[in-house]
Amino acid sequence: MKKIVNIALSSALSFGVITSAIAGNPDRAGSAGASQLLINPWARSSGLGGANQANAHGLESMFLNVAGMAFTKKTEVVFSRTNWLSGSQININSFGFTQHVGETGVLGLGIMSLDGGDINITTVDQPEGNIGYYSPLFLNIGLSYAKAFSDNIYGGATLKIISEQISNVSARGVCLDAGIQYHTGKYDQFHIGIALKNVGPKMTYRGDGMSFEANVSSGSQYNNTVSGYTATFEQRSANFELPSSLSMGLSYDFLLGLTGKNVAPKDGEGSGGKTINSVADVEHRISVAANFISNSFTNDQYSLGVEYGYKKYLMVRAGYTYEKDQANDALRKTAFTGPSTGLTLQLPFGAEKNKTFALDYSYRFTNPFAGVHSIGARINL
Repeated sequence: MKKIVNIALSSALSFGVITSAIAGNPDRAGSAGASQLLINPWARSSGLGGANQANAHGLESMFLNVAGMAFTKKTEVVFSRTNWLSGSQININSFGFTQHVGETGVLGLGIMSLDGGDINITTVDQPEGNIGYYSPLFLNIGLSYAKAFSDNIYGGATLKIISEQISNVSARGVCLDAGIQYHTGKYDQFHIGIALKNVGPKMTYRGDGMSFEANVSSGSQYNNTVSGYTATFEQRSANFELPSSLSMGLSYDFLLGLTGKNVAPKDGEGSGGKTINSVADVEHRISVAANFISNSFTNDQYSLGVEYGYKKYLMVRAGYTYEKDQANDALRKTAFTGPSTGLTLQLPFGAEKNKTFALDYSYRFTNPFAGVHSIGARINL
């Protein structure tokens, strides 16, 4: 197992050296496609700006670091709705579920659908439109598997199917994600995570929209010389690459309210006390997280996040994501200004109160547009 982890870490670090050499290159920026793969559609983790990939747990870790999916105890179901760049009429609906299988394995399915709204159809002959509308649709389907290899090491992988389409043009593709998390400390409060995302072959657009009719002044048709006929021509779309990235993160949980209590470490028993099975079992928790993302086709990003949790009932979080020239309105290449925030209200239920129902909300600040609102509901069984 140590050899496997060492190989995985060495490979990830080697990839990081390569991508950091080309990441943010102005000649490559904007040349990748399928940029919806970079959108976090989930309401809970987006409030931290993605800083928590090292300690992301459950279904939402399918986007950040799939290794965290291994923490699913039994079954988790999540639905999320995002109003993307408010005012743009773009909405994102996401659904997913994870299921514990075997002794330490977890299977997961995640679906993200981005609706671009209604766009007026225009042509050369009718530039004002008034001939109908079309709606861009982007769909990502992820099939994931994660596993606990030991008490400290967790890993996983995701196969994603990508679909982009309008009424007469579409593109299809596949890519892979992989991630590792390492947790240590007396109460498993220190976390390290590495995730490699969106690695796959190039995609291209095909369909009737790539063809057009034109008049040919002269030429050969059916072995006869003719002039002034109409022919159909098909344009070839250039291939485009996927927005691959490598992220490396750290996080630490400060567990408060333990002083004076007879509390045992994880998997241990205190004399007359209780057992901490996860950081959610403590009365107060403050988690700090930092993450670095090396992007192959956009600027590198640095994220910081803080989350406060009161037992299992309330979690409040805030994050900040920075990239080059973000503070300069004339030079920045993103609508996001950096800050993000969110909260979770969670209600335990069941005979042993070991099942939960939660509502999540996050807000990401942007300029222009009126920010990004995400709201989600989840059930842990």
